[in-house]
Amino acid sequence: MSDEGVGPLPSEGRVALVTGSSRGIGRAIALRLAKAGTKVVVNYVRREEEARAVANAIEALGSKAIVVKADVTNTQEVQAMFQKVQDTWGAVDILVNNAGIIKDSLLVRMSDRDWDETIAVNLRSTFLCTRAALRLMVRRRWGRIINIASVVAMVGNVGQANYAASKAGVIALTRSVAKEVASRNITANVVAPGYITTDIVEELPAGLKERILARIPVGRFGTVEDVAALAAFVASEEASYITGQVLSVDGGMAIGW
Repeated sequence: MSDEGVGPLPSEGRVALVTGSSRGIGRAIALRLAKAGTKVVVNYVRREEEARAVANAIEALGSKAIVVKADVTNTQEVQAMFQKVQDTWGAVDILVNNAGIIKDSLLVRMSDRDWDETIAVNLRSTFLCTRAALRLMVRRRWGRIINIASVVAMVGNVGQANYAASKAGVIALTRSVAKEVASRNITANVVAPGYITTDIVEELPAGLKERILARIPVGRFGTVEDVAALAAFVASEEASYITGQVLSVDGGMAIGW
């Protein structure tokens, strides 16, 4: 999907909160939504300088942004974040649960801490932020919940039992939420990326990259812009009849496994 020849998606004037949006996929989604005229809340927990750079880039596009530091695994910090957004702009119309971590290890060697942290950041945060957002969306009878999962949630992967379980939980949570709030004109969907060109993929050994590419029918890694384009569409009014779905951005990888 490309920006060329495509007018602003119909989310102009909305407010979006993108968790973990100081870099990578979250940053790309924040910028893509800003191009559509959406005000964006840039959330971070450690990378303040990068988060502020994203906000500056959003404002350079002619939209508005605020930067909010919050640990999205912490109930009180999530509540404070949503209160700040409500006090500033009065609403959260679009929530993108993007914050996530990877703590890879074979299951027999996996520590309790690596399991618990992965579930907390990838799944608990999605629950906390979705609950807070829905309380605002239900009143306005409009909303978009977009949860970033992974193709691994559907097919599993060696060394990623904790990650796969957390992202599979995100899918089940999303489908349940979709059924609960559909009558309020609120949709909930999952965007499931495959191998996207981020820091993690860039650091893979060359031989492993070649083996992965051999399993991707389109023959390339995805870009953060590929993911952002889909997220922006799902956030728009044009996607009002799409809910409870898992939308893969993986170059056909899942069908080839």
